[in-house]
Amino acid sequence: MEQRIIECVPNFSEGRNMQVIKQITDEIERVEGVKLLNVDPGAATNRTVVTFVGSPEQVSEAAFMAIKKAGEIIDMRNHHGEHPRMGATDVCPFIPIAGISMEETSEYARKLAKRVGEELLIPVFCYESAAYKPERRNLANCRSGEYEGLAKKFQDPNWGPDFGPADFNGDVARTGATAIGARDFLVAINYNLNTTSTRRANAVAYDVREKGRKMREGNQITGKVVKDENGKDKWIPGTLKGCKAIGWFIEEYGIAQVSMNVTNITQTPVHVAFDEVTAKAAERGLRVTGSEIVGLIPKKVLIEAGKHYLAKQQRSAGISEAEIIKIAIKSMGLDDLKPFDPQEKVIEYLMEQGKEPKLINMTCKAFANETASESPAPGGGSISAYMGSLGAALGAMVANLSSHKAGWDDKWEYFSDWAVKGQSVMNEMLFLVDEDTNSFNKIMEAFSLPKESEQEKTARTAAIQAATLYATEIPLRTMKVANSAFELIENMVREGNPNSISDAGVGALCLRSAIFGAYMNVKINSADLKDRNVADKMVSEATEIYNFAALKEKHITDAVLKSLEK
Repeated sequence: MEQRIIECVPNFSEGRNMQVIKQITDEIERVEGVKLLNVDPGAATNRTVVTFVGSPEQVSEAAFMAIKKAGEIIDMRNHHGEHPRMGATDVCPFIPIAGISMEETSEYARKLAKRVGEELLIPVFCYESAAYKPERRNLANCRSGEYEGLAKKFQDPNWGPDFGPADFNGDVARTGATAIGARDFLVAINYNLNTTSTRRANAVAYDVREKGRKMREGNQITGKVVKDENGKDKWIPGTLKGCKAIGWFIEEYGIAQVSMNVTNITQTPVHVAFDEVTAKAAERGLRVTGSEIVGLIPKKVLIEAGKHYLAKQQRSAGISEAEIIKIAIKSMGLDDLKPFDPQEKVIEYLMEQGKEPKLINMTCKAFANETASESPAPGGGSISAYMGSLGAALGAMVANLSSHKAGWDDKWEYFSDWAVKGQSVMNEMLFLVDEDTNSFNKIMEAFSLPKESEQEKTARTAAIQAATLYATEIPLRTMKVANSAFELIENMVREGNPNSISDAGVGALCLRSAIFGAYMNVKINSADLKDRNVADKMVSEATEIYNFAALKEKHITDAVLKSLEK
């Protein structure tokens, strides 16, 4: 199950006093589940850029608390710096990272803007994807006039804030205004060239960047710039939308690079940009030897790239996440100049660091020993989910073997699609291994709540019932997910590599065992639910899946045994 993650990159109008900056970042770190990734102060700009990530709810809360603290301890009446600004918190963009759309991210940004305006009484402009008006999509328009021009700006009926006070009172004079918005993730990537020529690197950059190059008469380097009817320079657009690029020489590496900012990775994925730069460089007799990503990236950048290059090789994409990322790294030469460690570059992996270890990250032996220990968890529910993951894994394995089978090249994509489905089921089952144990722990936590007063007893009973309901929902979900993998197994028995038919048969047995085991957990946990209508409905659904699995497993294993008798 993909985690919902957004990134927030607020800019605060203080870059010199580290005590002030730390008070703001402390507020961010107090919000449980939020990961502070970077704090970048600038003395000349008198501005600090902070980067943190988490779930949309967690990030929204952390952003609110940071904006509140900044408004309390930064006085814009005394602020001076080289960077344009209009408030203590100048800008606060939300960026979708995983499991959430831009539309959803924009709604979270608007909710934060409303809360800041109404509760903190700070004027807020919503910009980029969160803008209510087209002219406010551009941050420069929202910030025009900067802090010093706010009083005049508020007098213009077209430029009142979206939320918060529209008059330049004493409090607003101190806090200034804030722009809150949503934008796509920006990837900074440099392409390494087998040349030392900055001019040739620039030529490639002009070929691909959206802005392109100036149109010239005759010679495209020395020719006279062509003008339009208004006397303005004409431009030949580049081939990549949402990309800015320039060529430069890097002393450290002794090579020229095309340095690029991909401002919209949905419109132009990083691997598409890499392929285009490679093609344009080749047209000019150059070779891209590799690339380097500057800063952090969402996992999807590497996953999409890995799948892209696997497809070009006519190879199955139904492999592990680690293998897909390895293909991306090697295909784009991300380790050309120095080692590239996904654990240090991928946002989702950084978020996992420092968290309590998961069961699925144990060795097989350690997991077995932990199960055999006197601790009640992991128990039958987690083991059932793990058996289901193995069933889906065996189905994916047969699909991958079939995809790579000599003489079956015309079927690689068909089997790759099945392998991808198997990987998806396997990943969700692995999530449920830990989640089943977590659901049991929630019940234990609920039973440990105080029960001295009537109010405490009522709250404790409600918590126990909520935890018990969740502990019933998880094994039911295990049954549903495992059941969805029978189609994969059945197809692999019928159409997959015949040398692996027994593997598919074992996969069917694993799925049936997962469903039978989870069924027992649904039955035992639902027995403690007071809402019998809900309990009976869940048991009825589970029984239907249980009966179907028994028939499906027998049908598949009979087919396997019949095939083996030939």
